[in-house]
Amino acid sequence: MFRNLFWLTLGAFAIGTESFVVSGLLPSLSADLGVSLWRAGQLVTAFSLTYAVATPLLAVTTAAWPRERVLRVAMGAFALANVAAAAAPTYGWLVAGRILLAACAGLFMATAGGYAASSVKPEQRGRAMALVYLGLTVATVVGVPLGTLVGHLFGWRATFLGVAALSAVAWVGLCLPRTPQPLQAVVSLKERIAIARRPDILLGLLTTTTCMAGVFAIYTYLSPLLAQVSGYGDTQVALVLMLFGVGSAIGNLWGGHAADALGPVRVVRRALRGVIALFCLVSVIAMWVPQPVATFAMLAVIAGWGVVGWSFPPAQQLNLVRSAPTLAPVVLSLNSSAIYLGVSVGAVLGSFAVASGHIERVGFVGAACEAVALLLVSLAARRRTVAVRPLADAA
Repeated sequence: MFRNLFWLTLGAFAIGTESFVVSGLLPSLSADLGVSLWRAGQLVTAFSLTYAVATPLLAVTTAAWPRERVLRVAMGAFALANVAAAAAPTYGWLVAGRILLAACAGLFMATAGGYAASSVKPEQRGRAMALVYLGLTVATVVGVPLGTLVGHLFGWRATFLGVAALSAVAWVGLCLPRTPQPLQAVVSLKERIAIARRPDILLGLLTTTTCMAGVFAIYTYLSPLLAQVSGYGDTQVALVLMLFGVGSAIGNLWGGHAADALGPVRVVRRALRGVIALFCLVSVIAMWVPQPVATFAMLAVIAGWGVVGWSFPPAQQLNLVRSAPTLAPVVLSLNSSAIYLGVSVGAVLGSFAVASGHIERVGFVGAACEAVALLLVSLAARRRTVAVRPLADAA
C-alpha cells in the first residue's frame, strides 16, 4: 500500500509546484502576455479562490464515486489543463486554465488524504497521510525553485509543460486497488456550512484566512520585489525561493513538534508575532536600506520567514482539531479552503500596493493582515475562557 501511495505523493508534488510557481514567473508572464504586474498577480487569485470554493462542492458531488476513479480523473484532467495553460494565447485563456487547474487540484488533494487513511491499518494512518502531503512540502523546496528556473530559461510555457509531464506520470501510476469502506459517512454541503458557522470553528477559520492573506500579499510579488530591492536576476530569485522552501520545511516540522509540546495556541501566537516583525522588516529594508546591505538583510528575513511563518499551519490544524475532535476530517477540509481563500485575498491586497507603484509596501500590508489574525486568536482564547469559567464555578 505504501508503494501505491508514492503516486499520490508524486501527484501532490506536481500540484504543489503548479500552485505556487506562478509567483516566481510573474515578470515573465506579465511581459509575454502584455499585462501589468498586478494583473498578472490575479492568476494567483483565480487559482486560489477556485480551489477554496470548488473543493467542497466537488467533494460532495463525487462522494459516491470509487476513490481511485476520482483520483485518476482529477490527475488526468490536471495534466490536460496544464497543457491547455501552456498553449494559452492570451491572458484570459490562461486565467481560465488556472481555474480548471484549481478545480482538479482541490478534488485530488481532498480525495488523496482520505484514500491514504483508508488504505492502511489504523495505526499507520498518520504516516500515510503525512506521506501524501510530503509532496506539497517537497514542492516548495524543489519544485517551485526548479519550475521558476525552467520558466526563466525556456519560457513560462515550458514550466506548465513540465508539470503536465509529471502529472501524466503520476496518472499512469494511479492504477490503484479499490479502497475499503469509507472511514465515515459523507458530509453534505449543508452540514459542512453548519460546522463552519460554529463560533469557535469560524474564528479559527478566519484566523487561517487572514494569516495566509498576509503571507501571499508578499509571496505573490516576491520575485519582482527581490529584483527591485536586490537587483537579483532569474537564477538568484530561484535560489532565494529554494532557501525559503527549505526554511518552510524546517518550520513545518518544528511547528508540529512545538504544538505537541507547548500547546497549539502558544505556537500560533508566537508565529504570528514573529511574522508581523519580519513582514515589517521586508518593507523597511525595501524602502530605506541601501542595496548592498539590503541584499543580505532580505535573505536573512526570507529565511526567518520560512521557519517562523510555516510553523503556523501544523499548529493551527491541531488547534482546530482540538476544537472539534469528532469532526476532524471535515474541519481540516474547511481549513484547506480557508487557506486558499486567504491566498486569493492576499494576492488582491498585495496587488493594490503594486498597482499604485509602491511594491515595497507589500510587507506592511502583510503585517497588517497578521495583526488581524493575532487579534482573532486573542478573541478565540477569551471566548474559551468565558465558556469554561461557568463550568468551574458550578464545580
